[in-house]
Amino acid sequence: MEGDSVISPEVVARYAADAVVEIDGVTRIVQGTRRGIRIDGATVELHVALRFGVSVDAVGAAIQESVASYLEQMTDARPAAVNVVVDEIDVLA
Repeated sequence: MEGDSVISPEVVARYAADAVVEIDGVTRIVQGTRRGIRIDGATVELHVALRFGVSVDAVGAAIQESVASYLEQMTDARPAAVNVVVDEIDVLA
C-alpha cells in the first residue's frame, strides 16, 4: 500500500506536550487564549511555566531539542522550528 499519511495538529501537539513535561524545570504548559501548544505547519509554539531559579536559556534549549527529537521519532518529520514562550515563573514552596 502506498501513500502519505497525515498526522493531525492535535496529535502533534499531544506528542509535543509529552516531550515538554519531561524537562526538568518545566512546571506546566500554560493554557489560555492563544497559549498552550500551537502547530502552524512545520512550526511548534509552546507556552510554558518554569520553576523559579532555573536557567531560562538552558531549559528553553532543552525543550527545543527534546520536542524536535521526539516529534521526529514519532512522526518521521523534524519541525522547522520549536518556539518556546515562557509565560510564567512558578515559585514552589
